[in-house]
Amino acid sequence: DHPDDDPLDRLADIVKHTVQRGGSVLMPAFAVGRAQALLLLLQRLRRTGRLDPRIPIFLDSPMAIEATALYRRHAKLLAAPASEMRNLCDGVRMVTTLQQSQRLAGSRYPSIIISASGMATGGRVLGHLKAMAPDPRHTLLFAGFQVGGSRGARLMAGEREVKIFGEMLPVRADVQQLAGISGHA
Repeated sequence: DHPDDDPLDRLADIVKHTVQRGGSVLMPAFAVGRAQALLLLLQRLRRTGRLDPRIPIFLDSPMAIEATALYRRHAKLLAAPASEMRNLCDGVRMVTTLQQSQRLAGSRYPSIIISASGMATGGRVLGHLKAMAPDPRHTLLFAGFQVGGSRGARLMAGEREVKIFGEMLPVRADVQQLAGISGHA
């Protein structure tokens, strides 16, 4: 079931509370579709003054970066206004190399990180999870449905320990779901 609350309001609240406690928001996201939807929501929050423009936004997925370029190039074909699609990457830092991703995972400055994979089953998001899951200042924000048995589903179910790179790590970060933007019924 999709909740009645506005996903934009919920996202604004989650980011605000996470940054107030000195943490970052990690959004595991599918590279095509979900990453761009999240960027669109974040840009809307910035444009309306509900997201401090000093909070850096990182897109850490080479595939998502390429897909975003396609979305912007073909903005007229999308349901979102073309002007919003043109500004989709304003102030967004593109993380293209593994070394950049590793440095970002070690960062202590509050930020918003969108990284693949969406169900936290593989990809660069694992490095961020390893760095962030044990720290209660951070939020792990899942945007949509998590298939049963996936690391994302287990985190959403409240698992307090997760295996990443063969190591069991405690999960002390706040785990949230932005269910209102799921593509699933």
